[in-house]
Amino acid sequence: MTRTVVVTGATSGIGRAAAREFAGRGDRLVLAARARQTLDEVRRECADAGAADVRVVPTDVTEPGALDALAATAVAGFGRIDVWVHTAAVMAYGRFEEIPAEVFEQVVRTDLLGSAGVARVALRHFKEAGAGTLILTGSVLGHITAPYMSGYVTSKWGLQGLARALQQESRDLPGVNVCLVTPGSVDTPVYQQAANYVGRIGRPPLPITTPERVARAIAHCADKPRREISVGRVNLFMRVGFTALPAVYDVLVGPLMRLGGLTGRPVPPTEGVVFTPNPAGEAVRGGWLPDLSRVVRTVGGATATVGSAVRRRLS
Repeated sequence: MTRTVVVTGATSGIGRAAAREFAGRGDRLVLAARARQTLDEVRRECADAGAADVRVVPTDVTEPGALDALAATAVAGFGRIDVWVHTAAVMAYGRFEEIPAEVFEQVVRTDLLGSAGVARVALRHFKEAGAGTLILTGSVLGHITAPYMSGYVTSKWGLQGLARALQQESRDLPGVNVCLVTPGSVDTPVYQQAANYVGRIGRPPLPITTPERVARAIAHCADKPRREISVGRVNLFMRVGFTALPAVYDVLVGPLMRLGGLTGRPVPPTEGVVFTPNPAGEAVRGGWLPDLSRVVRTVGGATATVGSAVRRRLS
């Protein structure tokens, strides 16, 4: 059966990868994000990937009424919503007291209250329909903490609690599912796009996974809903250290964050994309990992060229 899938945060990183993943399965898509220009790019990508139909709705999840309008568009166009994937998030680096209050609050408003708004609208539709799957994107930072990311950490801890409460409340709704996908470090542009008051551009600490891998976990939740899926080889190790050895964890996390979570590239104070999107910086990958498919294509092309030259020389 062809599903109707809403993706919020569809223009970059995990959301864009998820849109492509569902497109490849032939689903109908309703894509939402702030930047109309990039939404149109993603629509073309998804159409080329095999989506049954694609609609785009420019949406700021923090704007009153925006999510109701998005849901109404999906229902008007396709009759129902089967899956709602929420990935929209922003980030700010800096010591808590040095991040402007309005930036901190907008991070929480987007990452936590935006998620709550999505859940409120999606669950209302699912309850009326008697079925539906809500997939929220958490983070390993919803289970542990790290310095210089207080707004994001606060939001993801709140989202972890919200997801758990919603799962409990949905137990008497047999066809309604609430899932949480919890990635560790992912190769997306969110780090370069972040607000920054620490003076150095952020980066994902090693080991880094791909947004496509997280997208596959999201699609798996849509197929076979699970309460939570963790994506990241060291997520469990970090959670155990945080819980079992808090004193040791607190001694190590600051130096490790400065070493592995921040680059040496300087950056002046900036609001990043916290308030306004930057279409030029939106992509699936952030460039922190090599694009292996491109490497394979390059090597394959070079091999073919060399082989052709050798054959001509021998003939």
